[in-house]
Formats: sequence, C-alpha cells, structure tokens
Amino acid sequence: MKITKKEVIEAIKFTLFSISAGVIQYGVFTLLTLFGHFNYWVCYLSGLVASVLWNFTLNRKFTFKASNNVPIAMIKVAIFYAIFTPVTTIGGNYLVEHLSWNGFIVTALSMILNFVLEFLYDKFFVFNEKK
Repeated sequence: MKITKKEVIEAIKFTLFSISAGVIQYGVFTLLTLFGHFNYWVCYLSGLVASVLWNFTLNRKFTFKASNNVPIAMIKVAIFYAIFTPVTTIGGNYLVEHLSWNGFIVTALSMILNFVLEFLYDKFFVFNEKK
C-alpha cells in the first residue's frame, strides 16, 4: 500500500492541529487542577470537551477539507466520544484516585491514545467522502 503525498499532508496537519488542541486540553486541565481543586475527572473532562470542539472544527475545515454534512459528522464524532470519554474518564479517575498515579501523566497518556484513535476514526469514518 503506497502512501500518497495528500495522506502525508493530512497526517501533518492533523498532528499540528492536535498539538494545538492538546495545549488547550492540558491548559484547561492544569488551570482547574492547580486553582480549582476539583476531582481529576472534572478537570480532565473539561479539558477534553474544549479540545474536541477546537480539533473537530479545524480538522474538518483544513485537514480533511470535508464538505460532507456537518451535523452528521458531529454525530459520528459524538459516537466516538460516547465510548472514548467514559473509558478514559472513569479509567483515568481510577488510576489517579485509587492507584495514586500522577494526573498529569494519566492525562498525557489519554491524549496520546485520543490522537491515534481519532485520526484513524476521522480519516476512515467521519470524513471519508468515498462512502
């Protein structure tokens, strides 16, 4: 299977936009953790929601240049996060609150997992206009 120039450019754009979304997520998480004194899951979930909105908007418009139905694409992304969010929120909260893992490390691991899974999901399901 040969990788095209278009696919390489998509991967680079997705990575750069994901980094910007990661900064947003980690920033919100850090601010709420350090100054809000909330439970892990509140900080994680707030940062995740902010980053998903940012990332979806930029990747739909600039990475995949998708002209497909935006509400349908949003529903597809919501389905992904209906599974991903509870798993990482509950799992991350368990690691932090019960196993005493560092919340910043757990969040970083969740972000890496999200990056990989969402790229594949977006590319082959959400913004795949060949369907």
